[in-house]
Amino acid sequence: MNAKIVDKIATVCMWFAGVVILGILVAFLGYILYKGLPVLSFDFILGKPSDIESGGGVGPQLFNSFYILFLSMIVSVPIAVGAGIYLAEYAKENKLTYFIRLSTESLATVPSIVLGLFGMIIFVNFLGFGFSIIGGALTLLLLNLPVLVRVTEESINTVPNHYREASLALGATKWQTIWKVVLPNALPGIITGITLTAGRALGETAILIFTAGTTVSRHMFDTDVFAAGETLAVHMWYLMSTGLVPDRDIIADGIGALLIITILLFNLVFTIPMRIMQKRAGAIRH
Repeated sequence: MNAKIVDKIATVCMWFAGVVILGILVAFLGYILYKGLPVLSFDFILGKPSDIESGGGVGPQLFNSFYILFLSMIVSVPIAVGAGIYLAEYAKENKLTYFIRLSTESLATVPSIVLGLFGMIIFVNFLGFGFSIIGGALTLLLLNLPVLVRVTEESINTVPNHYREASLALGATKWQTIWKVVLPNALPGIITGITLTAGRALGETAILIFTAGTTVSRHMFDTDVFAAGETLAVHMWYLMSTGLVPDRDIIADGIGALLIITILLFNLVFTIPMRIMQKRAGAIRH
């Protein structure tokens, strides 16, 4: 068979598979939004939840979702970026470096429920934090860190070497080259990795069930890191498994729509400015 015909058939098959997958995703998201958007209101998004009466909100759970995410990312991002810079720019190719990369990749593939059990043993029981926001944030850090390290290293490795050579030839030090040349060019990939990791963390349940718990503080928007830290995703799981409120199906539909909208907005907030920066940088180079 002619190679061109084979290429066209393969191209059509790939496009067909892509359209089918995209259609399934759109149908799935559309159904969730169709069921959940009518539920969303100011009282629902910022109101207090109810254990036995209908009409409760998800305000504390929404706050806890972002609070735990913030605490985990504010620690994991600097460590991950520093580790990625070290592995890409400073580390020599030896057994130690190979072991670090292998360990990072292995940790990135560990199921979240395993990390949840680890966090419960170490943070909840051994260190005595109990079911708390800090326990959930520290365990979520263990989930995010390996992925961010690999993303940072790969993003830095994609920066062409002649950028570094040109900077060094102009008299810049190695650190100045990394800070002024390498990192700005690797930033889009790093930001993309952070955004995807944050979106995954917002929908995480297994880890937080075992560490942050399935209850919330009596105080609205409680910043105490030792308070109980039920999130939106955990609250949805709890409602559909053991919840006693009569309208639990309606609340779950609202939480699903709220999670989708939140993650989409979260991605747009980071993606749009980054695209603008890339276009400006491209215009400056040309």
